[in-house]
This record gives sequence, structure tokens and C-alpha cells, in this order.
Amino acid sequence: MRRSFVSLRALSDVRSSIARTNSVSLASTTAIAAASHIRHNRRAYPASSYRARAFATLPESQPPSTVAMNSASPTSRSKRKAASPTGERPHKQFRHGLNGKNSPGENTPDLELSGFVSKADQEDDEVSTYYPQQPADTAEWQATIENVVRCVVSIRFCQTCSFDTDAACASEATGFVVDAERGLIITNRHVVGAGPFTGYVVFDNHEEADAYPVYRDPVHDFGILRFDPKAIKYMPVTALKLRPDLAKVGVEIRVVGNDAGEKLSILSGVISRLDRNAPEYGEGYSDFNTCYYQANAAASGGSSGSPVVNIDGHAIALQAGGRSDGASTDYFLPLDRPLRALRCIQEGIPVGRGTIQCQFLLKPFDECRRLGLTQNWEAAAREAFPKATNMLVVEIVLPEGPSHGKIEEGDVLLKVNGEMVTQFIRLDDILDSNVGNSVRLTLQRGGEDVEVEIQVGNLHDITPDRFLTVAGGSFHDLSYQQARLYGVACKGGGVFVCEATGAFRIDSADSGWMIQSVDQKKTPDLKTFIEVMKQIADKARVVITYKHLRDLHTLNTAILNVDRHWSTKMRLAVRNDTTGLWDFEDIGHPLPPEPPVRRKAAFIQLEHTSHPAVADLVRSFVRVTCVLPLKLDGFPRNRKWGMGLVIDAEKGLVVISRAVVPYDLCDIWITIADSILVQGKIVFLHPLQNYAIVQYDASLVDAPVLSAKLSNENITQGASTTFIGFNRSARIVHATTTVTEVSAVCIPANSGAPRYRATNVDAITVDTGLSQQCGSGVLVDGEGTVQALWLTYLGERVHGARDEEYHLGLATPTLLPVLSQIQQGQIPKLRMLSMEFRAIPMSQARIMGVSEDWIQKVSEVNKHNHHLFMVSKRTFERGNHPSTLLEGDVILTLNGQMITRVSELDVMYSHEVLDAVIIRERQEMHLEVPTVSADDVETEHAISFCGAILHVPHLAVRQQISKLHSEVYVAARSRGSPAYQYGLAPTNFITHVNGKPTPDLKSFLEAVVKIPDNTYFRLRAMTFDHVPWVVTMKKNEHYFPTMEWIKDGSEPCGWKRITYESNGKVVEGEPTEGMVPTTGDDNGDVGEDDVDSVL
Repeated sequence: MRRSFVSLRALSDVRSSIARTNSVSLASTTAIAAASHIRHNRRAYPASSYRARAFATLPESQPPSTVAMNSASPTSRSKRKAASPTGERPHKQFRHGLNGKNSPGENTPDLELSGFVSKADQEDDEVSTYYPQQPADTAEWQATIENVVRCVVSIRFCQTCSFDTDAACASEATGFVVDAERGLIITNRHVVGAGPFTGYVVFDNHEEADAYPVYRDPVHDFGILRFDPKAIKYMPVTALKLRPDLAKVGVEIRVVGNDAGEKLSILSGVISRLDRNAPEYGEGYSDFNTCYYQANAAASGGSSGSPVVNIDGHAIALQAGGRSDGASTDYFLPLDRPLRALRCIQEGIPVGRGTIQCQFLLKPFDECRRLGLTQNWEAAAREAFPKATNMLVVEIVLPEGPSHGKIEEGDVLLKVNGEMVTQFIRLDDILDSNVGNSVRLTLQRGGEDVEVEIQVGNLHDITPDRFLTVAGGSFHDLSYQQARLYGVACKGGGVFVCEATGAFRIDSADSGWMIQSVDQKKTPDLKTFIEVMKQIADKARVVITYKHLRDLHTLNTAILNVDRHWSTKMRLAVRNDTTGLWDFEDIGHPLPPEPPVRRKAAFIQLEHTSHPAVADLVRSFVRVTCVLPLKLDGFPRNRKWGMGLVIDAEKGLVVISRAVVPYDLCDIWITIADSILVQGKIVFLHPLQNYAIVQYDASLVDAPVLSAKLSNENITQGASTTFIGFNRSARIVHATTTVTEVSAVCIPANSGAPRYRATNVDAITVDTGLSQQCGSGVLVDGEGTVQALWLTYLGERVHGARDEEYHLGLATPTLLPVLSQIQQGQIPKLRMLSMEFRAIPMSQARIMGVSEDWIQKVSEVNKHNHHLFMVSKRTFERGNHPSTLLEGDVILTLNGQMITRVSELDVMYSHEVLDAVIIRERQEMHLEVPTVSADDVETEHAISFCGAILHVPHLAVRQQISKLHSEVYVAARSRGSPAYQYGLAPTNFITHVNGKPTPDLKSFLEAVVKIPDNTYFRLRAMTFDHVPWVVTMKKNEHYFPTMEWIKDGSEPCGWKRITYESNGKVVEGEPTEGMVPTTGDDNGDVGEDDVDSVL
């Protein structure tokens, strides 16, 4: 894993097209050169919108800012230099993932944790650069490399959840053994990460061992992992000696590591600089207050953490980053601080790290002179350090820190405790040795000498080592990294939202939100935030205020529904550097929700309508918000809203689009007259016609809600009607218009992300531009009778990230049979034909064998549309359901009625067997066609295992596939999980576990709960396109416990949760450890989804 100026992306997501070998022969070790060389960093920041950019040369003292934030984002407040103009966008490439399978592309949804997502948007950029091949290494270098490679390991790791500057990811990197007896490995801090880490190391002989973090530096880009040396049985474990004193300009070096994802690569170079400022990587983690070395080794993805060795085999620097704009420049971290940290760990003492909360930069003498450096002090510095060309200049002073009010930006550092200091290495030595003490700084400010005394603090005290999960979100105190990046105080500025999910998904899932107050109570830090959240009951609506680090001028306000029923536990995770894990503790039980009370409200009045009855329809609209705590059925959002139509005010029945209410593992909130908020529940989900019926407690509403009158006649093409709709701002609009078309809905299927899709139903379009601005509404006649519902239809995914939506009308007569049964207290028991139909014109019907007599009958029965319907796709049915109708069959009649309109297919919903007359292969046939029950088409059982969400293939899958290989379907997965790391992708079917068949969820669960924690197992899977493959995975119950979700009407939420702990114990409810699966990213227009939460 290697960090670059240009993009921070996951190594495991990209297929390399490098022309170099993946393992360098020691007999002919060369400076690896490639005609087509990837110069990318493989740092994973899934939630970001980072894009590749090329940079012109900047002054040495001005590290470039490499990330240009989206123009819709707040303006950055970080103190960064302007970026150079961007170059052309390089081509995308994908590399083979683990287990020989490609990482999912844009057509494969995946899930993100803390939260889950329904697609993978993983891309990388390639810049081809030619590097001339160099002569083969000498025998001395070959002998050195032979010894070094035994110490170098490939690191396969996951950062299991978002924390501080790091997003959840899975990637690869390099490290090297520095203490063979204790099993200590040095790598980069951006590999170890600030948050929870899981991983293993692979040695040169392909033995592996689990790795656990024991130290990650708060600032500098190094961390230390621990492994068990006894786990390596077939080769002696040796260590590299750290010799930072041997790094000199002109020294020939080799970078030995996991370059571009290969097992081992050796890259050559020569150190050209020792005094470069630390590179800036944008808004993620960046090192600072240290110098970096520079060379032209041309390392790429996966090389992060590689040792930089000299000809004697000593590690003299640590590979950390480089440019990815085509240049071969690489940046190495000096080993002075890693060596000190290693010795502290070996001696069993804490690694003290000092800070005065001030960032310095190396600036050349000419620039220091412009800042006021006098000739006398320049002469003194040059005399003390003859080779020096730079001095340390203050860049950022953090507010309220120990340097605040004493040091100013632009001050030139002269002395510390009376000693002339011009380099970072010595400054670090002094600060680290004086934690808790004061130091005396001599500076020059505008030509005047200034002497100040500053208390040295401990960097670990301002680096978060714990986070809280509550109501679906995750929080911790602001880190020194973030504070320095935006120039804000470390303490007292609010609580940092590291996972803006669940109830705390505010404006977006973008990181950088700081909660200022909750329920009118200030939350300056995590401790206060915990106490405030303990006092908030489940389902309470509270006001929060928050700011974004990029725009601290703006105080935002939102109202949240606090969820303590899906996310019942309030858990504190604390880093444990002894075990290398994060320990979870349940610190607060949810308070029961307050009982709802009856409230009064009045509706607005609609003006300038054709009839008073039309204006009265305002009283029939309510706002329906659906919040989904878990992603199922391929639905891409975690929150959706729309306007529903009240069809029975007395019983509180509301009809709403299934693009708003996709399945019943959800919370439904209904807002009446923009005033009264009541909770709803799902009564009915139509399997094909894109509507759901939800219900609220009408006794809680004291408002003149009106039951809409539904027409029992189908609206026709050319009819005049009034369109009443609600735009994206939830504002009502209306216009007189005309029906332009009534035809069968035809929404494209998407095999990459099968989700609910309306079929076998007529769609209505109208001649007004308002219709496409509104996702909810009605078509109404002059007397106020509703002729059609105006609904949002979820469509296919386009351009990788956007989900198409269609706005169409649904004629009301199709609702009446279902509504009648519900009003009578019955649960509709629908039947259906397991197939999709497509209208064909008479010209095609004649060719397919329809006789002239039938064609004449069609023209007599339907004078407006002369067409019949053909079976275009059969739905795969579970069990032994007979396949009576086949693709290509033309339907003439069902139960004696000619079928020339889609609405006439509704006869299937109420009959177990249909008497059909069809044309098959130009032959007229009479068939008894059985229908199937629609009772079991909705998902009622799901399993969370190793970060993957599994359930029975839902109807959308069976509509698109010709054969089900298993009823264990991967619906989603979380980033940073074993499922993500090892390549188990959504839309896969799991057929075997450790060679044992798993045809259903029950057998799958029985097999996986027997697998011991932290051990490998085999899964045999089948892709959506019928390609079998085998994946090996390692179980991780600590961070990704096995959970079962079962629909149960006796539960308050309607679903029961069961946790299978690693010790074999079965517990009802949420696990005590690990991440509870949520929906962390909805891959859609967040602003539209969340408009209900922002004031």
C-alpha cells in the first residue's frame, strides 16, 4: 500500500497491467523498469470523491494540496497551497482480486459498514511512463537482497470501520521484521490506521501469521505490528537493523516490497534529497513536522511500508509515498522516530511523544530572509550546519494550544533550550524528551528576536483511542490530525462524527461533521456527548446543531429521530495495544419511548383549482418517510420519502410507492398537515404493481384528514385531467393537463443490482413538465375523484453510481380489489403468473402464428390499441412449480376474456388456475395455467456473516435468472469486512461451506456457526452469470459477529435478532462486540432523501 499525491484508493480494487515480473530473481536482480508503469497510491478512501490530478512543480516549501473537493462542498479552511491545473483523466483499470476473482466493478453492488451500501464504486487511474532499464545488480547487491527478502512481509489487512481520517477499507501493503524474537514489524501508519485493524502477514516462503497493531504514531507515518514468530515454521525469522544515520545524498538504495500488489519487487534508486517537507495527501491522513527523503525508485501501489535498504542490508528509511502523475519520485520517512519507538516497546515503556500543537515547515534561506531572518542569524545557522539550506518556519498554530498567543505563523525557529535547531529530527528529539515539561524557544519575527516558554504536551492525549456507537452512528473526539488540517482547536469544538449513518445521517455521509449540541445540550467532547445520549429515549425527536470542519462559519440545525430499537446498544470501543484489538463495552441501555399523544393540526388551502373538490385533496396527502436499518433486496437507499394518499382516513390507510417503502424491515414515519408526526406500519406490499399500503393510528390525529375518492374507471389516452404533485422540496404544484399515453411499463432490468421492479402494469404519462419534477401526486377529474396515482418507479443503475427513477401514473381501479379486502380486515392473498409480458403489434403477432380471425377480434375488442401480449421472461420459481407457459407464447384469452390491455391480466391475482388460449410455435393451444402464491415473495429472513448480508433470492433476482444455484444469496457486504477483503461479492450464491452443500439459509447457518473464530474456511460460490468459484475466508467474530434477522410480528420492531457468539452461545438481540450492520451509504441523492431531517 503506497500513498501518492494524486489518489488514495484501495489496492485490492485494481488490476495491474504492469510489464514487470512479480517476483525478482536473485540471480539477475535489476532495477525494475516497466514500459507501462502504474504510479498510483493504493490508499482506500471509499467515502471520498477523490479524483486523479497531475501537478506542476511547486516550490519545495509548498507541499501541494492534491484533492479538489466537489464544488457543492463547503470551502476548505485548511491551510493548503493551490493545486496546479488538472491533467487528463487516465484510463480505468482493474486487477485480479484475491482467490483469482476480480474485484466487483460498477455493476456489482456492495455494502459499507458501519453501514452497508448496494454497489462498489472502486476505480483507479493509470499513468503510463517509460523508465529505461538499468544494468543487472552486482553480486554484492544480490547477496544483500537475498538476506533482506527474508525479513520483508506482505500485509493483507482491513480497517474495519471509519475512524478519524481513515475510511473502512481492505488493501495490501508491505512491512519488515525489526525484532525477530518479539515478532515486531514496522510499516506505515496509514496501513495500521488510527482505528480497528485486522490483518495478516505473508513471508517470502508464503507462510502467514496474524498481525496485531501495538503502536501507531499520532503524527508520523509509521506503525508497529506484532506477530507470533512461532507461527513461522519453515524458515528462520530474521530482522533488519535500523540505521537512520546511514541515509546520505547519493547513497544507492533498493526498495524491497509488495509493489503494485506483486508478492515481491525490488526497485532501485538513489537518494537525492534529505530535506524535503512531508508530502500532503489531501484531506485524509498526512504526515507533518518531519522531513522526508526523496529518490526516484518509481514504486507504486502496495509498496507502502517497504524497507529502503543500502548495500549493507541495513534499513535506512521507510517507503511512504510518491507522485502518481507520471514522475518516478518517491518519498521515504526517516527512521529516527521509528527506531526510538521500537526501543521503547522492546523495553516495555510507553512511547512518549511531545507536541506544542504547532506545525513547522522547512523553508530555504531566501524565503526565511523575506520573513525577516537577519543576516547575523543566517550566518550563525550556516556556520553551525554548513550543509543546511533550510530553517524551520511556523506554518500553523492551533487555537487554544500551548503555542497559541506565543508563537505566530511565519516565525523562524532559531533555538530550543539554547540549542540552535534547523532540522525536524533534532526538534522531535527535544520535544519527545520533555513531555510534561517546558521548553524555551527563540524565534525571529519580522527581524525581531522573540523568546517564549511553552509547555510540551503528550501527542497521545490529543489522539483518539476510543469511539462511541449509538443510534447507528459513530463518534469520537477531534484528533490532532483533523485539528491541524483545518487549523482548529483540538478540545471543546464538538464531537467528531466518524460514521454519519443511522439516525445521524444528516446532510450526507461525508466525514467532517462536528456535533455541537443534542437536545439543546452542548456536546463539546465525547464524554459529555455520552451523558447527553444516555438521557434520550428511543424514537425521541431531538434538535441537533452541527458544523462541518470545512465551513465552521455555518451552524446547521436538524431534527433527528433517535433510533434505540434497531441499534439498541450504546457501545464504547477502546483501543487495546496489548491485544491489538478494540474492546467493546455496553455503556447505556435504551430508555423506552414516550407514549404518543393526540395532536391537532390544520391543512393548507389550495387556490385556483377547477373545482373545490380538487382543492380538498390537499387533506388527503401525507408525507411518508421510510428509514431502512439494513440493506436487503438490492435497494440502494437507506432513507426515502414521498407523499402518500390517504385512502381511508378512519382506519389510517395510506397508499405509497414501493420506491419509497421497498420492504418491511424499516421504520415508517407519517407527517400529517406538515405538523403531526405519527409512526406507521406496513399493511400490504404489492409484488408487481409498485405500491404499498401503510397504516397509522388515526386516533392520534386531530386533523380534518380526507379519504380520497378513487375512480373505478380506467383513464384513457387523450383525457383531460388535473395533475397535483409534490416536487423535490415537498411543495404542492398543480396544472390542468392531458393524458398522452397509457402503455405497459417497461423498466430495464439490472443484473448487477437486482431490485424491486414494477411489471405487468400500465403506466400513464401526461403532457406537463411538472410530471417529471414530481415523484408523488395524483391525476384527478373535475369533481375531485382520483383517476390515477402519480408514483416514483425505481429503475436501473446508470453511470455506476446513479439509480434511475421514473415518474409515472398508476390507474386507481387496479387498487380497488386489494383495498376492499384490507378495509374488511382481511389480508390480501394474491396469486400471480410467474412471468413478464410484453405487448406485440399485430404485424408481429401474425408472423408468430396468430390467425386472421383472432386479429379481427382484437380490433373489435380494443379499438384504441391493437396488440396482444407475449411472454417475454419467466420468473424462476422455487420448488417444483410446473412451467406451463414458455417464453414466446402469445396470450389470446384468459378465462375466456381476450387480453388486449395490461389491466386485463389482473385476473391472475384472484385465480389459482387460468384457462388460457395461446399461440406457441404458430400453433393454437388450450392450457390450464396454474398461478403461484404471492405470499412468500418478500424477504423475511436474513443473516449477517463476516460482513455479508445473505437472504433468500428476492423476486427481482428470480425475475432475471434462469436457475437458482442456492437459496443463500449475497445481497450486500460491508467495507473492511472479511467478505470485502476476500472478494465475496453481492449477487453471488453460496452453494457449499467447507465442501458441505448449503442449499438454504438453515443449512448455511448450521455450517458456519461451527467454524471456530479466526480460522480459515472454504466457500464455493456461483456468480449471477453461472460461473463457479471458490473463496477462502477467515472468520472474524470480534468485529463481524454472526447475526440472524427473522420477521416476527410479536416483536416491537416486527423482527427478531439472534446473535451467535464465538463460544457457541446463542443470544437474542444485538451482539456485545463488533459492528452491527447498518446502511452507511445509499449511493444516491442524499439531499433528496434527507430533506425531512434538516430544518
